[in-house]
Amino acid sequence: MKPPKKYQFIIELGKALHIYGIPSYKIQAYLSQVAKKQGIKGVFMDLPTWINYAFYEDEKSYNYVESIPPGNLNLGALSRVVEVTNKVIENNDDGFSLKDELHLIHEKTKKVNHFILTLAYAFASGSFSLMIGTNWISFAFSMLFGALVYFMVYFSKKSKYINTTLESLASFIITILACFVYLAFPNFNVGLSILSSIIIFIPGLAITTALEEITSKSLVSGGAKLFDALISLFKQFFGVLLGVIIMSKAIDFKLLNHFSEMPKWIMFCAIPIFSISLLPIFQIRKKDMILGVLTGVSGFFLTVVFSGFGLLLSTFIGTLAVVIISNIFSYLTKTPKTVYLTLGIIMLVPGSKSFMGLSNSFLNSSIINTTNLFEQVAFILMGIIGGLLFAGVFRETTDN
Repeated sequence: MKPPKKYQFIIELGKALHIYGIPSYKIQAYLSQVAKKQGIKGVFMDLPTWINYAFYEDEKSYNYVESIPPGNLNLGALSRVVEVTNKVIENNDDGFSLKDELHLIHEKTKKVNHFILTLAYAFASGSFSLMIGTNWISFAFSMLFGALVYFMVYFSKKSKYINTTLESLASFIITILACFVYLAFPNFNVGLSILSSIIIFIPGLAITTALEEITSKSLVSGGAKLFDALISLFKQFFGVLLGVIIMSKAIDFKLLNHFSEMPKWIMFCAIPIFSISLLPIFQIRKKDMILGVLTGVSGFFLTVVFSGFGLLLSTFIGTLAVVIISNIFSYLTKTPKTVYLTLGIIMLVPGSKSFMGLSNSFLNSSIINTTNLFEQVAFILMGIIGGLLFAGVFRETTDN
């Protein structure tokens, strides 16, 4: 049974916002505003795997319930969908004519340049290995492994089995290959190269988004997303742990030795490269690329500049700066601030430190020389959430 025609645009809009990563509390606020503009009374519930919309008209009511799996974060499509939403809210445009725009957005997401994405995964892995301090051999193989990870991502869309086991399978294969590389190159940083190769999978941003929803009182949605992110982290570490156990029985290698020969200026040069490599992965529109990179780099460098004040305060200041910069760029370009905000926050999230913390717990040693990684993760998350909170990001507003 098809929903009544006057409700179809709101339903399609809600589904699009859900698929492309808008937090639940913002979706509910957007749909309420659109419904109000169109003279429709409704209540909208958005959860990670399903939606439930209730529409009221005089003494009649209509409920729409559908199971929708969460989609991948696509900031290009997300910004277009939000622009369509704002067009309805601000101009009271005809929802039926805008349904065609939503259809075009969905079609554009299917067009993927696999060569560019392979390079993006490779440079994301390579630049991250430089950021955490490595050597040229480890950098080269991190890039190679990063490209291999994208091939696995590509084939996961062809095979249901690979799609289900992707994080664990990729981590396992990369670990096996890294151990063999160590036999040929004793200075190869096995642990850091594994982490760099799967950095795209590390759910630091997902954990931050989940805590954002919990902070905004979307407890069910936020709690589910937080648990899903933690399970993803454990699946990746399971793949690494399985590979380490198998290879330790076959060959003699050192997982956690750290050989670094990079000067600091190279490590800092890797920061904008890492930010640039995220652009095709999140399918950022061309007009937003330069400002998106500036947002990410600015937030990271400000955090480094204020690092003398402690991890919590420096992350808090960095997050405030990212929000302010995102608002300015959004005002100048009319692009939803979520695009810039995400690219800024992702440079601050502690996903890699969470992975290192698991290493410290299960392998009885640390990939890098530190003893309080879980405390650092907590401080970074508190700094990010506190910065977003005090910057007013959690207000119920249609300005995304």
